[in-house]
Amino acid sequence: MKITCDREKLLAAFQTAATISPTKSPKPVLQSVKLRVTEDSAVIAATDMEVGIRLEVAGIETTTPGEVLLPVARFGPILRECSDEKLTIESSSQGTSVVGEHSEFSLQSENPAEFPDIVQFEEERYHEVPARLLKELIRRTLFATDTESNRYALGGIKLELDDKSVTGIGTDGRRLAKMEGPAQAVGGHETGETTAIAPSRSMQLIERALSDGDAEVQVCVRPNDLLVKTPRATIYARLVEGRFPAWRDVFPEKRGSIRLDMAVGPMHSALRQAAVVASDSSRGIDFTFGEGSLVLKASTADVGNSRIELPIPYDGEAVTITLDHRYVSDFLRVLDPDRTFQLELENSDSAVVFSTDDGYGYVVMPLARNQE
Repeated sequence: MKITCDREKLLAAFQTAATISPTKSPKPVLQSVKLRVTEDSAVIAATDMEVGIRLEVAGIETTTPGEVLLPVARFGPILRECSDEKLTIESSSQGTSVVGEHSEFSLQSENPAEFPDIVQFEEERYHEVPARLLKELIRRTLFATDTESNRYALGGIKLELDDKSVTGIGTDGRRLAKMEGPAQAVGGHETGETTAIAPSRSMQLIERALSDGDAEVQVCVRPNDLLVKTPRATIYARLVEGRFPAWRDVFPEKRGSIRLDMAVGPMHSALRQAAVVASDSSRGIDFTFGEGSLVLKASTADVGNSRIELPIPYDGEAVTITLDHRYVSDFLRVLDPDRTFQLELENSDSAVVFSTDDGYGYVVMPLARNQE
């Protein structure tokens, strides 16, 4: 195999694929990505056997078709650190050479025939989802998933697909985020009773593989795995096993007696100010709604106190609720500072519901008032 490539374009594709290559593996071949070139195309592939990606690479001129395994630990730094605009990559049974105008490298590499095949998208039943919606769905729910505990079902985003919509849900048991929007079923595809939980790292990969110019994405949920096809990439992920919480029960049927339309930017600014004195062991901030203002108070014994006041359209009886400031900040961070959201609250012991007018909802459970 021999090619000449645009270094930056290959780097972008390589970095996306390399995020799932394991740093340690009983199969050393998985610590590389596979580049296969023909006269008409170039495809880079990576997998850890749970998640896999096939990604088309632009900016490659093929002299001799073929394939090569590129070790992530060595080839990645070459692409990042090299300053040459163009690189010539040539591979044979003796190894792989990488040559630029001012640089030259020689690497040992594994046999590409030993690299496992990655599933291609050949489905007749799937959903067509707007790329922008899928990207927002992932961005607005991924942060709420639980990737640290042994509750495996919470370590991913649950996808629900019916004939005209897609819904994504992420939760760690203390807060829950859900995003829904229009999607079109093809061939009668739907999740139905299937519990389709895509692992968080696969959803990160999907978000990264989506570009602003993409229009539609094809999504197929099968009994044990998920396939996503974008204009440039095909991504495979084995579904997470386990029971997912009955998330609809988390959203109260009765709307809170306090309902406020609030601006993202001012709220986020006030929250960041109040959190200046917070710490890892003292994350609770008191939110007091009443008399035309929201007062945020925080106190940490060895740091100090804060009190921030924000005007709000509510003059009713004061209600104070204690929330983990990180959870509220996570919601605000994924929204445009110029937009508004609705906050709903019943009392100091009930969950707070945040929502927007484009299908996004977020529920946060309160902390005990004496909990730091």
